[in-house]
Amino acid sequence: MYIPPAFKDDDVESIRTTIRNARLANLVTATADGPVATPMPLFLDDTEGEHGTLYGHLARANPQWRLPPIGDALAIFSGPESYVTPSWYATKQETGKVVPTWNYIAVHAYGPVEFFQETERLLDVVTRLTNKHEGSRAKSWAVTDAPADFIAAQLRGIVGVRIPVVRFQGKRKMSQNRPEADRVGVAAGLAASDSPQDRQVAPLIPVPV
Repeated sequence: MYIPPAFKDDDVESIRTTIRNARLANLVTATADGPVATPMPLFLDDTEGEHGTLYGHLARANPQWRLPPIGDALAIFSGPESYVTPSWYATKQETGKVVPTWNYIAVHAYGPVEFFQETERLLDVVTRLTNKHEGSRAKSWAVTDAPADFIAAQLRGIVGVRIPVVRFQGKRKMSQNRPEADRVGVAAGLAASDSPQDRQVAPLIPVPV
């Protein structure tokens, strides 16, 4: 990932927050047949290994797990993002020398991938993923709510994914490279947008308080 110095995010807790908040990741592996990618939810166990370990699962019918990976796998996590119109920049009125851009947060995690099929390990991953995404619901669903034989059959249809992370790349592009007046305009424009995604980005723009 190309990361200009102004946008580099190497804060461990910021990176972990992006991963925790990401609803869906993309697992990418290089193979002799070319690159292969699968969208999937992943969670980070930050107590396992120096940089933590990612876990998830994919369908047994998915050919990705059968293709030997070349080098490390890549897990891509995306945070809040928004289009930025030049109309919000004070510089537009001053010189007109402005163009559109995109603000976003992204984390790339690299590490050797392991695919596993042991029932106990699969059940643990499925349970932890379920708890992560059901935990905030008023009426949460638990794996144990379903019949045990049904869950056992479902587990036979998936393959687990484990990635001990060896390095992270974090990027936080939130108009840090723009003059203060431009950043103020971007924050105000996003805050007034009809788009919930834009309003989520607005408070992330660094402006004076």
